[in-house]
Amino acid sequence: MSESRREEIVDDVRKSQSLLVKSAQGASFLILLQIGSRALTFIVNQVLLRYLSPALLGISTQLDLYVISVLYFARESLRVALQRRRDDSRQDEKSPKQIAASYESARRAQEVINLSYVAISLGFPLAYLLAKLYLRNAEAAVLNTPYLYSSLNIYAIASILELLNEPCFAISQQQMLYATRASAETLATFTRCLVACATAVWASRTHHDLGVLPFALGQLTYSTILNAVYFTKIYPTCAKSGFSLLLKPLTPSQAPYLLSRFSLPASTLALNLYAQSALKHLLTSGDSFLMATLTSLPTQGAYSLASNYGSLLARILFQPIEESSRGLFGRLLAPSSANTTATPEGVIHGRAYLRTILHLYSLLSMLAMSVGPTFAPLLLRYVAGSRWSSTPASDVLAAYCYYIPLLAINGILEAFVSSIATPTQLRMQSAWMFAFSAAFAGTGFVVLRVYDLGARGLVLANAVNMAMRIWWSWGFVNGYLEQKGAKLGITEMFPTVGTRLLGITAAFYLKSVEKTFNRSVADLVKWVAVAGSYGVVLLFFERVFLYQCYQMLQTPQSISKASKKDS
Repeated sequence: MSESRREEIVDDVRKSQSLLVKSAQGASFLILLQIGSRALTFIVNQVLLRYLSPALLGISTQLDLYVISVLYFARESLRVALQRRRDDSRQDEKSPKQIAASYESARRAQEVINLSYVAISLGFPLAYLLAKLYLRNAEAAVLNTPYLYSSLNIYAIASILELLNEPCFAISQQQMLYATRASAETLATFTRCLVACATAVWASRTHHDLGVLPFALGQLTYSTILNAVYFTKIYPTCAKSGFSLLLKPLTPSQAPYLLSRFSLPASTLALNLYAQSALKHLLTSGDSFLMATLTSLPTQGAYSLASNYGSLLARILFQPIEESSRGLFGRLLAPSSANTTATPEGVIHGRAYLRTILHLYSLLSMLAMSVGPTFAPLLLRYVAGSRWSSTPASDVLAAYCYYIPLLAINGILEAFVSSIATPTQLRMQSAWMFAFSAAFAGTGFVVLRVYDLGARGLVLANAVNMAMRIWWSWGFVNGYLEQKGAKLGITEMFPTVGTRLLGITAAFYLKSVEKTFNRSVADLVKWVAVAGSYGVVLLFFERVFLYQCYQMLQTPQSISKASKKDS
């Protein structure tokens, strides 16, 4: 082997290990800040529940869906496409290579910023058209809600303001500035809940019926704070690194540009991802569409409350891991400037990371399914009050505990797929997702209209949809790894036998004693005792694996040792 080839291999290993460490540390940092943010906003939101009816909560859920739809259709495909762009420039080389590397890095950063303006331009027509569509299909009870039209206009303005932040967000993702993103979103989320809560309390004490206006003002505050924090953090980085947050022309290079500003390969990839993103959004938010169409407002409010609590683990833990993993897989498995395919070292490290995350998710899934269903009614009574414990929300929350594992596994598998799939493969996935959409809609209609299962039936329809998506993604991921000689066996992500038996025992025991629960403090103490004992024993059974996870947050050398099992 030549000396130059040996240096390339060492360089690839160094980059892969460095990316793993940054991604793991960044994800853990995001998770910690998400926990703090959610804890603060959780406390504030409990106050809101004392002043809201299920009908108002249902309307606020519809308006949240409106904002999510505007943002998703405007920016999601572009975000995924930009995360797949690999930056091979090195920052530790000496002059004159250092100058060339710095110029190349600045050019790639400007490419990312320019493309983010496409999302901004899409946001204006989307906000207008989706608002018109919402008003056209809204029920009379919704349209008669006080300040509904003003609230919808504020939501539209807030969505545009949030899209104006895309250039800063794109740079924070490319530079892996997780602390910047976490601090911005934490402060923005907290102030949103604070403004919404303060407005609702004031309206109640002064006997003003503001409808969903408190939520709208909170959303506007969120977008404003997000922009302010991102700009103050990112602008110094741009000034120091030689690129601009404005839309600027780019000098010609090997990659072609549209209008001298937009990278043609990235634009093509984003276009291929757009149809898939639309279908994925319909599947992800399909429960909200079905609830709005086939159920009453009180049922929508009960489902919204249960799904908000049920998906808390997903928002705190799964979402940060999924987003950081998508960027990591894109960098580890994307072709470098010197190779037409992913490097063997990148594949080994990517497989090790995926295996570790799936194993970790299996442990969390066992916890959710073993102790979650009996805890759900107790939780709802003490955090939302007896007013909500008498609604179907407690049963929906219990059913949601069985849906969480599917949500977690699908997220990490689709992150892998979106990072490596070719345009042809993405179109194939879109075709399958269209079929899954039809199956989900059919299942939803049956459980809501034929069997009248209400919100619990919708959890079942979501589970069927998620299982189909996992089936396709698992086949794709394993096919890719098998071609690279690194096939991943399904049993590799399972916990130890002792852990599995422990989970089954805890689930049956809690189910048997649940019949004696009357939702008192004593019942809560019993549950804490059983769940705490279960958690301690689980830590003992999985101590070796958990120590390996801890090592992933440390040095590249520990990553290398952990990855040798996959080589």
